[in-house]
Amino acid sequence: MPLLTTTDALDAACERLGSHDFITVDTEFLRETTYYPKLCLIQMASSDEVVLVDPLAPDLSLEPFYRLMANPSVVKVFHAARQDVEIIWTGGRLIPAPLFDTQIAAMVCGFGEQVSYESIAAALANARIDKSSRFTDWSRRPLTEAQLAYAAADVTHLRTVYSAIITKLAKNGRRDWLVDEMAALADPSSYETQPEHAWERLKTRVRKPRELAALIELAAWREREAQARDVPRGRILKDDALGEIASALPATVEDLGRLRTIPKGFERSRTGADILAAVERAKNRDTETLPALERPRGGSSNGALIQLLKVLLQAVAERQRVAARLIASSDDIEAIATEEAPDGPVMQGWRRELFGDLALRLKRGEITLGISGGRIVTLPVPDHAALQPAQ
Repeated sequence: MPLLTTTDALDAACERLGSHDFITVDTEFLRETTYYPKLCLIQMASSDEVVLVDPLAPDLSLEPFYRLMANPSVVKVFHAARQDVEIIWTGGRLIPAPLFDTQIAAMVCGFGEQVSYESIAAALANARIDKSSRFTDWSRRPLTEAQLAYAAADVTHLRTVYSAIITKLAKNGRRDWLVDEMAALADPSSYETQPEHAWERLKTRVRKPRELAALIELAAWREREAQARDVPRGRILKDDALGEIASALPATVEDLGRLRTIPKGFERSRTGADILAAVERAKNRDTETLPALERPRGGSSNGALIQLLKVLLQAVAERQRVAARLIASSDDIEAIATEEAPDGPVMQGWRRELFGDLALRLKRGEITLGISGGRIVTLPVPDHAALQPAQ
């Protein structure tokens, strides 16, 4: 299968693809040694051809590809689009539009959560995907025929998958259920990591405002360093080291050197000085301006209710054949359990109709959960005043 390596060839191919109502798109990339993903291969297909593009070719500009991604008359179909869209945003500063993600669509068509391409291709295109090239190094040249065939399969079967899912959505009337998810995919802020917000992705938890200030400063410093050097965050400093430094708040080189997550001698390097400077900035921050510390989930007063709401969510998801996480998140469940007037997507539109109102009725004691035919069902409570809390 030919691999396009010149701008003229790519321009001609994109011109042909641009005449179709939709095209399928996929990318192959590496990011193990870089902060930003390194684009190594682009795959596209229309109803009558497959195009493979070598973005590493020295005589090729990707401008025709980016123009095609911005063409409003052509739907760009991906499966599990987020990383592909991130790559296109990083390289071309644009979001493919219109955009369609078959993995998200599959969640409202009864295929479960985060269904794999192999699974949905088998179910809807009767295709078996050869996984032998899954972990290949896509940056090495030349690519073998087996690698190119594997790459092409990612977009050829996707044509059939897309057509089948569109048909299902037309029959079940759920196309509008995808609007919020597709809008999130098309939001450029989803692909921009601002250093000041880098701490939010950390699993490390702190207990005091000053520790939170340090975590914010340290994560921001590491993010800027990783971006500037184009290396993974962990190459600068591991997550657990950030957490330990934020808790210890070292004031001197000696303090920093005593921490178990800091390699020997590291504290006397330029990086060590940057860390101490970040801690010093944290100590000087006004704690009143910091975000609120995260409170523990599911406290003793509402933990049982949260569990009941999760059971209700799963029952609704199974009955409606739609992925539970598309209906409500863990944060949505906690908000319903703890807030007087919960808001957010779960209390709007089809999500409220499917789950939100039921969840509120369960919280108010107007309905209860039972089992019928081996399935969880909701049951009315005729006299909920007679019910007493468990002692």
